[in-house]
Amino acid sequence: MSVKTISNKKNLLVLHEDNHIIVINKRPGDIVQGDKTGDKPLSDVVKEYIADKYSKPGNVYLGVVHRLDRPTSGIVVFARTSKALPRLNKLFANKEAQKTYWAIVKKEPPKQQDLLTHWLKRNPKQNKSYANKHEVPDSKKAILEYKILKKLQNYFLLEIDLHTGRHHQIRAQLSTIGSIIKGDLKYGADRSNKNGSIHLHARKLSFIHPVKKESITIIAPPPEDPVWNDCV
Repeated sequence: MSVKTISNKKNLLVLHEDNHIIVINKRPGDIVQGDKTGDKPLSDVVKEYIADKYSKPGNVYLGVVHRLDRPTSGIVVFARTSKALPRLNKLFANKEAQKTYWAIVKKEPPKQQDLLTHWLKRNPKQNKSYANKHEVPDSKKAILEYKILKKLQNYFLLEIDLHTGRHHQIRAQLSTIGSIIKGDLKYGADRSNKNGSIHLHARKLSFIHPVKKESITIIAPPPEDPVWNDCV
């Protein structure tokens, strides 16, 4: 089953919704869960949406299953029931959800398509991961596969399939091969995007529904901007 946007209320792009899960197309700049900034998280916005739509009194249950970096956009899944949450957590932990990302880079990668394997070491103080060709202490193996989807006027659109899910994995690995994501100052971009975003988008997600056991494929349109608009 392929799903398209079904709602766009209160700046909330709902891609899929049923009794057990709700899937949102996150805007760049939104945080998925509350942090030290004190900014209102997407999880609270979704709770308000559910409370309003279904006239739910009291607290609304919502489980955070996974996250996206604040400057990125795309698919985020939340659990609407306590039955669905542990099943979704297990599904993501076991890499049973197929994630596909889009990234826009300035420099053409060395190959049309390739499998990249690095060892990522995270620096918590910098909130940054460093990619190494060989294993180093406290590093984790990171694997992704990319291909060039389209040559744009000044950039290249890449499609990326994640084999592992590491901290800043796509950003760090693409930076290591010289194909830095547009706007990603942290990983070497020469300039930021005006809105503080980076051109990395969680484009597609395929998984088995945790309760209904149906196959679901969700595709999220990228944000509205001139460069993303050239991609679709």
